[in-house]
Order: sequence, then structure tokens, then C-alpha cells
Amino acid sequence: MRPSNFKKNLLATNIALLLSGAFAGSVYAAEPSQDENVDNIEKIEVRGMRASLKASVNEKRFSNSVVDAVTAEDIGKFPDGDIGESLGRIPGVSVNRQFGQGSQVSIRGASSRLTRTLLNGHSVASTGWYDQQEIDRSFNYSLLPPEMVGGIIVHKSSTADMPEGGVGGTVIVETRKPLDLDPNTLFLSAKADYGSISEETDPELSGLYSWANEEQNFGFLVSAAGSKTNYQRNGIESLLGWGDIVPTTFEQERERTAVNAVFQYSPTDNLSMGLNLMSLDMEANNANTSLFVMFPDDKDAACEQRNASGTCTFYRRDGQGQNPGWAQTWARQASMDSKTVDFDIEYEGDNFTIEARVGNTKSEGGTDLTANYGFWLGSPEDYAGTYDATGDVIHIDVANKNFTSDDFGGQLSPAGWSLKKQPNSDEETYAQFDITVPVDFGAITSIKTGVRYTDHDVKQETFPAELAANITAKDASAYYSGQVSSGAGYTLPKPDLDAMLADAYAAVDGFSSDGAVYKSGYGTINEKNLALYAMANFDLEGIRGNFGLRYISTDAESDYFALQADGSYGDNLSTDKASYNDVLPSINIAFDITQDVIVRASASQVISRPNYADMFSSSSLVGYADGTAGNEVLNTGNVGLLPYKASQADLGVEWYFSNDGLFGATYFIKDISSFVTTDQILDQGIGIVDPDSGEDSWTVSTRTNGTGGIIKGVELQLQDAFDNGLGYAANYTFAESDAPAENYPDLVNVFSDSSKHTVNLVGFYEMDDFSARIAYNWRSEYMIRELPFFYGNREHDAYGTLDLSANYNITDYLAVTFEVMNLLEEDSIQKGVATADAEVKPELKDSYPAWSFEGEARYTAGITLRF
Repeated sequence: MRPSNFKKNLLATNIALLLSGAFAGSVYAAEPSQDENVDNIEKIEVRGMRASLKASVNEKRFSNSVVDAVTAEDIGKFPDGDIGESLGRIPGVSVNRQFGQGSQVSIRGASSRLTRTLLNGHSVASTGWYDQQEIDRSFNYSLLPPEMVGGIIVHKSSTADMPEGGVGGTVIVETRKPLDLDPNTLFLSAKADYGSISEETDPELSGLYSWANEEQNFGFLVSAAGSKTNYQRNGIESLLGWGDIVPTTFEQERERTAVNAVFQYSPTDNLSMGLNLMSLDMEANNANTSLFVMFPDDKDAACEQRNASGTCTFYRRDGQGQNPGWAQTWARQASMDSKTVDFDIEYEGDNFTIEARVGNTKSEGGTDLTANYGFWLGSPEDYAGTYDATGDVIHIDVANKNFTSDDFGGQLSPAGWSLKKQPNSDEETYAQFDITVPVDFGAITSIKTGVRYTDHDVKQETFPAELAANITAKDASAYYSGQVSSGAGYTLPKPDLDAMLADAYAAVDGFSSDGAVYKSGYGTINEKNLALYAMANFDLEGIRGNFGLRYISTDAESDYFALQADGSYGDNLSTDKASYNDVLPSINIAFDITQDVIVRASASQVISRPNYADMFSSSSLVGYADGTAGNEVLNTGNVGLLPYKASQADLGVEWYFSNDGLFGATYFIKDISSFVTTDQILDQGIGIVDPDSGEDSWTVSTRTNGTGGIIKGVELQLQDAFDNGLGYAANYTFAESDAPAENYPDLVNVFSDSSKHTVNLVGFYEMDDFSARIAYNWRSEYMIRELPFFYGNREHDAYGTLDLSANYNITDYLAVTFEVMNLLEEDSIQKGVATADAEVKPELKDSYPAWSFEGEARYTAGITLRF
């Protein structure tokens, strides 16, 4: 157990109190005017772009802490067709995209892993569907349809009553409540979505109905959304350990359904309670088809240029007597869901207010079946030409880039070694009790105290298949029909995913729960968290805010099969246990200098608990028998990891120069004293031979705590709207990230996901029945770290997207909408920037173009009905 140093923990509080004293002498005692009170966020009926902007401004203006917000423009109409994209409009927030969607966000230069997401103030269980990505604590925003969201608040400073976990910040997603809407409110929407790469048009449907009785003390709301989307990602991947440059096509049939049922009851003016039921489901079956463009037999003779690490960046093939290409399709049946039951109650007495919440959130996901179909494609003459990796993107200029199933060599069947399933589960039961007591202690107006308890379970498993007695090989036409575009200008045979999965199931007699593969992939985590807090709210002559302390205590344990000295696994489960505690102070002060100018100061200490994937004590065999040589990793976690921890502070000014206008400037700093990182060593013998490569040569990867590092920067924002219908919003964030290079295998001294520059520009027009908006988002390069998993640690190039949207009200009830995301079809370019002496693969060093993926524009047209 780590001892707490109370004096050190109070440092941030003392600094902020000094700031308070420095400003107190010059503060103007500004009582809010009657007009200002009318502008409060709770009194705005949000209908349209301008009203949405104004509601978000008011959320920021009247908060006692540092927040920004995004508010829906109407029921069922969020500013963007993707929640992650809308969050990316906020100053200091950057979006991490996965397979074409904004799935995670990072705040003020901190990793997306350090962003805490809450749904209506409570946790949301979430797993992934992709077996090459780790289990983490972040929420996958692609699960939640934007039509079901009323607003999102991003907390950039901490308060004692806020659940801990957000070193970067805390995102609170708010859904609708029935007593906040008019009785018998009805909303229906139908849309068609088109992708420029997939060239498919897909349906989206959503609806909401809200009812309340005449007394307005009981109501229910039901909302639902469903979509079926075909995603396609074309790109080039590098696997130099196997001697390949790999044009690839990822296709996914994504079916998303979401249902939300909310009940509210207020039997008296003093008592209210609510029940919120949320079900989110995503079917994410996918096929990943790759063409391994094999290096020639005599690679040294064919190489004409190398980088500083000695890796060939330009080579030439003559097409004589050399290997053709090896093609393969990974077929996955994948899914994830999230189910939440949440009950809250509030009672307001004469001298106190009690709030309580209890609930359960559970998620299951992963792959139900994975299969691989591999084959030689074409002849050596097809691959004659040049392969140029000297730039940011690999260019391939060869004799033939067009292939059909007729170019296959031999028959196909699912590879027995590839057949497996990898389910994950994530569940949390939580309870919280708060009491607020009004007081008259000088400037202190109320004391709020409470307790929160969570019991969290995570489980991962890998089940290798037990093969059927006979696996029948078939002609290529049984598994491929037609063609599909791919990376580097290739056209490849298009896989029939349903046929592949059907024959893969036919080749399986069952799944094994024994042996090295199962035991290495098995792991559980149980984490019990207790938090106690006390917070004082104060308000005195133009100074308002809060200060308090939050005590947290964590007990964690992990079950696993221990790896033995001879490379085998034990027959019985082992358990590792760990615990830690801490005291986290916080203070937030808002100085109302005038009626329109606010100066804010905050200071706090914050933590984010380690990712679950880092805490599994098991020693898993990543890349074992996956058909990709050089991809073998022994990955060992550590349940005893301490959390990420930072001391942070803000100082900012906000000028509300009109009813819709805002200028803001904020300086922020995060001094990070502890974080989680990866140590790895290449080419180690561990006594286990990979059946595919036949070698005992592994990358040994372990988790550990790193120390040191700082993030500091500035946020600037400016927005306004005019009587002629025009309006704009612009913001810029500078975040300088400095981490000790030795804490990362890539030896790059910046924190993960941290862009130095982020820019957002939004212009809109709204008048009478028509509105339109154009938005541009750009961020500079940033590090993505996924070691020891397949994609590894690499730098993502600067990335910018241009989005458009328009809305026309045909009647008071009927409207048509049009949206475009990523109109410029910006590509995703990722380079290996590790130094030559780093313990990483060659494609992750010296600016080698490791991965690149073509950008896809998505066009959406729809019709909405609202009563």
C-alpha cells in the first residue's frame, strides 16, 4: 500500500488559495441581472444551431469549474453525425478515429486512455470488437447514436464530488428525460448514408416518444435507433519481419441498435426518482483481405536505397524466378454490447438535500470466431517493378495490380491454426450517496459530502478450436465473388464473408479450454474502489467556486495461469493482489470581474487507473500461430500498477461580449508524476516454439510505471452569432507534451495522443426555415502507442477534416437534412519514428511509412418528423 503524503497533496489547494487572494482586491461585485438569469442553460428551449451554441455558452458561463459543452440542436439532432466528431469541436479536445469513426477523445494533450466518460453521471461498461486492440477503460463512442444524446459536458478541471479517473478530463454524456420535454413529444428520423470507398448506401432509423401525466409528476420516454453501415478501409501495411509490403482492404458490416427507456416520478415537490434503462448493441463482422507483396529472393541485390536503420526503402523486382504474392483474408464474427440499469433518487428537506444512485452496467464483446483463408496469388511476373518507401506513403509501380479469384493457385479451406474465439466481458456495480447541507459560514454557502463504491470485473479469454475430422477444400469461387478496391491502387478478389464464416464453423468441433493458447489468453481482474469526499461551495461578492478533498482506495486482484520455467503453463489458477490509496485536493474559483468578464483559476490532483489490459497478470502469447512471422510477443501485465497521477492547474479569462459571443483564453499545466508504460526486449527465447514460424524468438513485453513528464499549453476560443443569420466559432489549442524518452520502447519523448496544435473553425447560417454549417478540424502529428499489439507505436501525421451539414424545414413538423463527413477524404498516414537503437520492429523506426489508409467521405441525407 502506498502511504499518502497529506502535506504534498494540499500543495495544489494552497496555490489556488493564493491566487484567490491575489485577485480578491480587484473583483467587481457583480450580481447577475434579470436578463442574465433568463439566459441560464436550464431556461433555454434549444431549437437550431444558434440556440445550441448559446446553450453551450451558458453551460460554460454559469459553471463554477472549467467546462465546455456541446448541446443538441433539437431532439434527435446533434451537431455532428458522430459524437466523437462533435467533441472534437471543443477547445482542447482531439479525436482519435478508428475505422472511419471518432471512437475516443483526448483532452489537453493527455492520452485518450486518460479521458473518463460517464453516462448521466455514472460509468458505462464497454468492450472492443477487434482482437488486435487492448481492453481499456475508455468508452467507444461509436456505440452510442447521436440522436439519443441531449448534450455533452467536458469537465477540464476536477471537483471533489466528481468520480475520479480523468487525468485529461471527464466527459459526461446526457440523454433526454421525460419531464424535461412536453407531453406526447414525438420524433422520427430516416436517413441514407453513402461511403465514397465502399460505394454502398446504408439505412439509419431513429425515434423518440415522451409522455407525462397532467400533473407533470410522472413520465416515461422511449427512444431507439438502428443503423446498418458498410465500412471499407483501404491501405498499405508494413510487415518487414516477414519481408512484406501489404496492400490491404478492411470491410465491415456494422449493425448498431440502441434502446433507451427512462421513467421519472415526483410524488411530492421534495422527492423525485428516476429509472434509466440503456441497451447498446453492435454487430461488427469483418473481413480483412491482404496481399503480401513478397520481397525478392535476393533482397540485398534488389535493394537500391536504405534508411538510417539499414531498412530497405527502395527495391526493384525483375519478375524472374521469384515468389509471387501471398494473399489472405481474416474473417471475423465480432460484436460488442453495453447494458445499463440506473436508479437515482433525490430528496430535498428543509435543511439538507440527499441524492443517491445505484446501478449496474455490463458489456460483452470480442470475436465469436476468427478464421484465415490464405493462398498464392498470380505469378512472379505480376510483381515486376519498383517498391518505393522513401516518402510518407509507399508507392508500388508493378506490372499488374488487378486480380480475380481465377488468379488463385489451388483450393481453399479455413486454416486450422487460425480458428479461435476471443470473448471479453466488463461489468460494474456501483452505488453513491451524497448529502448537501446549506450553511452560513461566511463565504461558504453549502457543504456537500458523499461516498461512492464500485465493484468491477473484467475477463478475457482465448479458445482455440478443436477441429472437425474432415475439413473440405473448395474452389476459390466458393469464397470470393467479384472484386474490391484495395490499397496502393490494387484490385483484389472480394471475399464472401458469410460463406467464410459458415465453413469456418463447419470446421470446428468445439473449443478447447486447456493448453497453452487458452491458458495464456485467460485473465480476470476484480477491482473494488471506494471514494469518500467533502466539498464546500462558496459565493461572496463576485467570487464563487468550491474546494474539497477526495479520498480514494483501490483493491485489485487478477487470476491467471502462471507461465513455468520450461515454457508451459500451470494447471491451477494463480492470483496476484495489490492495493493503493490517495487523497486528491481540488479548488475551483470564478471571479466575476464585471457582468461580462469572468476570470477562472483551478488547481487539483487527479488520477486515472491503469488500463485493464495492462493489469492482467497473465503472460499472454500475442501473435502465436497467427500466420505472420516476426509478430510473436510474450506480453505480461501487472495488477500492482499504480495509477496515472498529475497535479494540474488552470488560469483563464472569459469575455461574454454579446448574448451569443464569447472570447476565452486559458493557460493550463499538468505535472504528471506517474504513468504506465511498456518495456520490451526483442529476439528472446522463452522455451515456446511458434508452430507457424518454427522459431523460439519472441519480443518480451512487460508493464511498468514511468515517472516524470509535463503537459502545458494555451486554449483560445472565439464565437458569435449575428442578426443576419450568420455565425462562427473558432478555437485553437497549443499543448506542449514532454515525457522522458526512456519510458517508451520507441524512445520518443512525447505523451501518447498528444498533438501540439489543434484548430477548429465553424461557420454557419441560420434564418427562418433553412440552416447550414461548414466545419474544419485539424490536429498536428501525434503518437499512437499500441505495443505489444500488432500495430505497435507510431506517429500519426497531421490530420484535418472538412464537414458540411444543412437543414430545411418544409413545415413546422417536417424537415430534410444533409451531411458530409470528411469531404476532402483526408488520408490517415502513420510513420515509424523510433530511433535506430529502439527495441521495436524495423517498420517503426526512422520515419519508415508503417501504415497508411485512404480517407473516406460519408454523405448522409434524411428526413425528420417532430411533434
